[in-house]
Amino acid sequence: MLVHPQFDPIALQVGPLAVHWYGLMYLLAFVAFLWLAKRRARMPQHAAVGWTERDVDDVLFYGVLGVVLGGRLGYVLFYKPDYYVDHLAEIFAVWKGGMSFHGGLLGVITAMAVFAWVRKRGFFEIADLIAPCVPPGLAAGRLGNFINGELWGRPAPADLPWAMLFPQSGDGIPRHPSQIYQLLGEGVLLFLLLWLFGRKPRATGQISGLFLIGYGLARFVTEYFRQPDDFLGLRAFNLSQGQWLSLPMILGGLLMFAWATRLNLRPVA
Repeated sequence: MLVHPQFDPIALQVGPLAVHWYGLMYLLAFVAFLWLAKRRARMPQHAAVGWTERDVDDVLFYGVLGVVLGGRLGYVLFYKPDYYVDHLAEIFAVWKGGMSFHGGLLGVITAMAVFAWVRKRGFFEIADLIAPCVPPGLAAGRLGNFINGELWGRPAPADLPWAMLFPQSGDGIPRHPSQIYQLLGEGVLLFLLLWLFGRKPRATGQISGLFLIGYGLARFVTEYFRQPDDFLGLRAFNLSQGQWLSLPMILGGLLMFAWATRLNLRPVA
């Protein structure tokens, strides 16, 4: 079987200043979002309603706040509420790790709602613009998980060609490299689906609805290969916390896509 390379989590260090790979993955995610969103803003269906590259810069500012605050608070509330009740000061210790995608999503939704109110734009107009630009950032995050050797997978057959030993697990069991599965599902495949679908004008709400469906399904499936958190284990019906949090996304996405399609809302253009 393969053995995890045991990368140094610090990518660059100059004196007391240390730059971690996971932090670089966040930077990569934001840069990729900015580049892709500016390309989408130049598409005829978005440029026709006044989207500019400067608007994208402002969207990113709101989005960063939503990701960081929502991701951290989501982790605190969804995964370790009992611990943080007794350690309130550590809620803000983001450098110790602990971010939740589902919390980050709620944070971004809130941030985009504020942006829509400030700029007098439709919420789903904004969501449809940015949705295809998010998956590359998710892929970067999963790559960061793999570099850190964290969030490893469940036990895998020893004859699986890509079964991997994660020394951090401390048990010597070959496991699925679930971080790579999630990188491919939540990142690469979801990006291709949304980018190709979003190249043409669509009914308002369809693209963001498809994002919810696609991410929810990819996360639900890949969670079967990811080792549940020790402090949570599996929940009802042997589903992980990530799977339970993904189910409302899938249902909400289906309802949103059906609503947009049935009402035959006018495309953004």
